[in-house]
Amino acid sequence: MTAARSAAQAPASEAARTDSDSADLPFERALEQLEDIVRRLEKGDVPLDESVEIYERGEALKRHCEALLRKAEAHIQRITLGPDGGAAGAEPLDVG
Repeated sequence: MTAARSAAQAPASEAARTDSDSADLPFERALEQLEDIVRRLEKGDVPLDESVEIYERGEALKRHCEALLRKAEAHIQRITLGPDGGAAGAEPLDVG
């Protein structure tokens, strides 16, 4: 069983961690945990109180993933081409 799956299937008290608990998770791991939470909630066999807690954990993971994506977008650069068609430099990519 993966760490992401075991975290999503942990008891409700462990599943309801805060945003600060997600701060060190890499994007891929946070996304895996979020996907596991969604699968559990969609199955519909989770008790109501646990559903609320893991939903809150999912919200924290979603915010964490969004923050990581914004940070990655800020680092993306567009390569500029010179008159000869070769790379002439880089400038920030206009993503907005």
